[in-house]
Amino acid sequence: MSFNLAARLAERRAAHLYRQRPLLEGPQGPEVVVDGQALLAFCSNDYLGLANHPEVTAAMRAGAERWGVGGGASHLVIGHSTPHHQLEEALAEFTGRPRALLFSTGYMANLAAVTALVGQGDTVLEDRLNHASLLDAGLLSGARFSRYLHNDAVSLSKRLDGASGNTLVVSDGVFSMDGDLADLPTLCAEARSKGAWMMVDDAHGFGPLGASGGGIVEHFRLGLDDVPVLVGTLGKAFGTAGAFVAGSEELIETLIQFARPYIYTTSQPPAVACATLKSLEVLRTESWRREHLNKLIARFRAGAAEIGLSLMDSPTPIQPILVGDSERALQLSALLMARGLLVGAIRPPTVPAGSARLRVTLSALHSEVQLERLLDALAECWPLVNHDA
Repeated sequence: MSFNLAARLAERRAAHLYRQRPLLEGPQGPEVVVDGQALLAFCSNDYLGLANHPEVTAAMRAGAERWGVGGGASHLVIGHSTPHHQLEEALAEFTGRPRALLFSTGYMANLAAVTALVGQGDTVLEDRLNHASLLDAGLLSGARFSRYLHNDAVSLSKRLDGASGNTLVVSDGVFSMDGDLADLPTLCAEARSKGAWMMVDDAHGFGPLGASGGGIVEHFRLGLDDVPVLVGTLGKAFGTAGAFVAGSEELIETLIQFARPYIYTTSQPPAVACATLKSLEVLRTESWRREHLNKLIARFRAGAAEIGLSLMDSPTPIQPILVGDSERALQLSALLMARGLLVGAIRPPTVPAGSARLRVTLSALHSEVQLERLLDALAECWPLVNHDA
């Protein structure tokens, strides 16, 4: 018996779907060195430019000096330190919820929440374009698992009519590969009318969206009754690492008691929590970051329309350029790199077949001059790969 790994890899290469890891040789920022080449990057999720913020890095250094560099054990043994507790309290206050619970990664937070809340005899309904971690969580939960059409309340309603047991509706807040927003007011109303709970993973909404950066729930002015389970990640706009679930006292206690990814893993380094406390402060007080980001988004979309690029319906820092064919997406990415610009090509299975794209992401640290450089390069390169242009 042979796994024939070489054949699987060769097949992926032939389909232009082979993935490679670019080697970043410095901190996150608009100007980076990747694989020895100086590039202007438009592919980081560091939306507010906090990953290398001097106050945030200083907080992490100070935290390491006081608390060490390791969590040491799970939160339930002796790994729940004062910085973790302080950050949970700050995140609860930030989200307007009674409590929050820290996790080491967003993947873990999603697995924990779904598998602790539903199981055999229950139902989990998910948007077709949800993040892989949410889809995996639904499959692993043991509940009856079904996917409704993207952002389609009518499709959700039909599946809710056939649901059994406790029912959990799960959606991204901002869809990471398209950049569009979940129609939460409509989806939440549909879920509540059928007695189901709504869970939202707002990994890409916290920071850019909302008057104070509170994400899609703040953007739509929704409350705990609308979205009982709210997930956020800390490695994107917060600029650090980890994730959290925010909700009621009963929800958080349920996760502590029953969520295996929480119970059986070592806590994140306390110094990361120290850094995140500082980044949360900056996120809330420096509103210019969101204001500048919104100006960049508007200018990019206007400039892209002038070029004739096929954009997705996104009001967020995620601005995908739809190419379609995987090989052509790779070609466009390579043409931009030759001009000193780093924009990653996203291909199946991350996105549906025939919808390969370049995923442009904007940061509050990008200047208007840098954005114009990207638009100029796209105007030059797009006709070279888009034969209909």
